[in-house]
Amino acid sequence: MEQQDLMRTDEKTSGWRGSREVWLEAAKEAFLDSGLDAVKIQPLASRLGLARTSFYWFFKDRAALLAALLDLWEEGNSGSLIAATDAYAETVTEAVLNLIGIFLDDGPFEPRLDLAVRGWAHRSEEVAIRVNSADEVRLAAIRAMFRRFGYPEGAADVRARTVYLVQIGYISMQVSESLETRMARIPDYVKTFTGRAPTARELDRFHAAHGFAAPEAGGRAAL
Repeated sequence: MEQQDLMRTDEKTSGWRGSREVWLEAAKEAFLDSGLDAVKIQPLASRLGLARTSFYWFFKDRAALLAALLDLWEEGNSGSLIAATDAYAETVTEAVLNLIGIFLDDGPFEPRLDLAVRGWAHRSEEVAIRVNSADEVRLAAIRAMFRRFGYPEGAADVRARTVYLVQIGYISMQVSESLETRMARIPDYVKTFTGRAPTARELDRFHAAHGFAAPEAGGRAAL
């Protein structure tokens, strides 16, 4: 009852209380910038310029906010990966390019968020279980993608792990490389992952999708 009275007072005095999305986005940014301990109600309120009591219009407590943050991570990162494995592709090389594309800077997968959640998992058994489960779901999606293109179960599993563990390695090691460098390596990554080289046409479509202008000479000689 006391909390409800506080919220009514806040509504009258401050007007705008934000929204669930605004509070959650602020929580994510604080988490990425300063770690889990920064995801607290009063600091978030100060960051947003809102009254602390506004928070309770959208979340029961800090635990509910943290649960929503995990949901956001899973929906965004796992969701985008699964969608990429299900996306239309005429060949397995095109399918793998679809998957690689989500990890580029303009892709929907958020490497910093994945890294932060994995760090959180070291502090929480519950979060560790959630991360392990997400990894299994992601691997199953990639494995199913390879199976769709005729790879036997064992090969599909190993190739799926190779694709995924390389990407998680990029994230865990916080690898920094230019788009030009990453794009130059992608044809050989695709060949390593699939056993087949992507065609020039597939690479052209991939480059166009990510706003990349490939060099005129030397970029395809190795193919």
